Amino acid sequence: MLLQRIGNRGIRLGTLFERAASRHPANVLILDHDLDLAPDLGRRATVAELADLVADVASRLWAAKIRPGERVVVHKSDTFDIPLLACAISRIGAVPVLLSPHLDGDTVAELVRRADRPHLVTDQAKLDDELPAEVFDLAESVLLTSGTHARAVELEDFAGVRRVTPVTMPADHPTLITHTSGTTGVPKLAVHTGRTLQARYRPQRLAITPVIRRRETVAMHVSFVHSRLFTALAISLLNGLPIVVLADEDPDRAADLFARVRPGILEAHPNSYLRWEKLADDHRAPLANVKLFSSTFDAIHPRTVHRLLRASRRRAPLFGQLYGQSEVGPTVVRAFTRRHAPDADGRCVGMPFPGMTDVRVVSRDGRPPSEENPGYIEVRSDGRITTYLGEAERYARQLDDGWWRMGDVGFRSKWGCLHLLDREVDLIPGFGSTLAAEDTLFAKLDELAEVIIIPGADGTAVPVVCTKDDSPLDREAWRQATAGLPAMADPVQWRLSDLPQTATTKIKRLQLAQLLAAAGQGR
Repeated sequence: MLLQRIGNRGIRLGTLFERAASRHPANVLILDHDLDLAPDLGRRATVAELADLVADVASRLWAAKIRPGERVVVHKSDTFDIPLLACAISRIGAVPVLLSPHLDGDTVAELVRRADRPHLVTDQAKLDDELPAEVFDLAESVLLTSGTHARAVELEDFAGVRRVTPVTMPADHPTLITHTSGTTGVPKLAVHTGRTLQARYRPQRLAITPVIRRRETVAMHVSFVHSRLFTALAISLLNGLPIVVLADEDPDRAADLFARVRPGILEAHPNSYLRWEKLADDHRAPLANVKLFSSTFDAIHPRTVHRLLRASRRRAPLFGQLYGQSEVGPTVVRAFTRRHAPDADGRCVGMPFPGMTDVRVVSRDGRPPSEENPGYIEVRSDGRITTYLGEAERYARQLDDGWWRMGDVGFRSKWGCLHLLDREVDLIPGFGSTLAAEDTLFAKLDELAEVIIIPGADGTAVPVVCTKDDSPLDREAWRQATAGLPAMADPVQWRLSDLPQTATTKIKRLQLAQLLAAAGQGR
C-alpha cells in the first residue's frame, strides 16, 4: 500500500534535487525572478541543473569550513536561493536555520544569538541596510551570496572547489530549523528532524495522490523559509511535476505568469488567494486549468474559495484546506467543491488524517466545548517538532501527554469536524467568533480586501477594514452587512500595505491592536 511505500525513514533535504534528477532529469522549474547564487542560470532550469547547483554550493560551504552538526543561519533577500541554500547546507550535514527576509534586524540578531554562534549566510543588501553590526560578533562567520562587504566572505570566492560527497545524518538528528509566525512576539525557533519532516510529507502525499495521476504543472507561492515549502517541493520534484515558483504575489504579475504556464495545481497562502480573487475576472482565464487549489496555513474565507473554484474550467476542481501549525505540520484536512455555497461554513477546517494525526478539544471552564463555549484545540502528530531552540521549557509547556496545544479555540461537530473559531489571544469576551464574523463580512461586501476584528482599548470589538484599490468604504453597505452581527465599534479603514504581516502574510493582530491604540483609533 502507498503508506508503506512512503514509510518514515526521514526526509533527506541534502539529496532531494539529486534524487529527483535521477528520476526526472529534464523536468523543469520556472521562476519569476533571478537567483543570486546563479544569475546566469536564468528563470527556467532543469532539475538536473539545480541539483548540480546545490552540489556546487554545498562544496563551497564546506570549503568555507562549515562542518556536520553546525548551524547555518540563512537570512537574505527573498529569492528561491533560500531553499536551495537549505538543501546545500543539509547536504554537508549542517543544520540550516531559515529566517524570513521580512524580519527586522534586531529580531534577526536575537535569533542568531539564540542559535549559539552559527555561521550566517546573507547578502550585501541585508548587511548594508538592515542588520545591526553585532551579527558579526554573534556569528562564527558571515558569508555572502551576492555583493561585497569588508567583514564578510563571498561564496563566489570558492568557485571551482572540489566537489564533496553528501553527508548522511541520522533520521532523528536536526535537519532544519524554521521560525514560528511571530504573531505574538519574537518568533520561536522550531527544530525539525528528518523523521518529523517525513511524517508531514506522508499525509500531504496521500492527499494529493488522486490529483497527480496526470502530469500537472504545480505553481507555488509559499514563504521560502517555511517548512511547508520543503514537503511541497519533495512531492512535486520526486513525482516529476513541472514547478513554477513565485516570489512576488502581485496579482497582475501572477496573472501574466499563470496565463502562460497554465498551472494544474496551485499552492499559496490564504491572503495570497484573497488578493488573487481578481484573477477570476481576467479575460485570459489564468486559473482555467487549475484542478487543485491548496492552502496549508489558516482557514480561508469561503468567498475566496467560491470565486477561485468558479474561475477553473476543469470538470471537478477542488480547494484543499489543510489546518496546521509550524510546530506540528498539517493536522486536519477539508476539501471544497463548486457545490459549496459562497457562504459555506469556513470555520469547519476538517478532519484528521486517519492513523497519522488526531485532534481533541479541551474545555476551558469545565463545561463541554461548543460553538458558544469553545475549548482549547490540541493535536497529536508524528510531524511535531522536537523542541524550540534555546526555549525547551516553553516547548514543554505546550505539551500534555503528547497532545500539543495549538493556541486556537474551537469545537468539534457531531460529525467530528473541527471548527476553528479564534486564536486564544484574540478572544473578545461576549463577542463570539471574530473569524466567523469576518467570513460573513467578506461574503456580503465585495469591496473588502481585508477585515480584521480586534479588541479596542476598552474591550470593544474594532473592525479594521481594507478595500480594493483603497477606495472609501461604503458606510451604508457596511451598516447593512453588520446587521445581525455582534456589536462593534465604527470601522477603521487602513491601507492593506500598512497592516503588519508575518512571513506567510498572516496579519499580526496583537501588533495591529497596539498600532491602533497608539494612533488613538478604534475608540
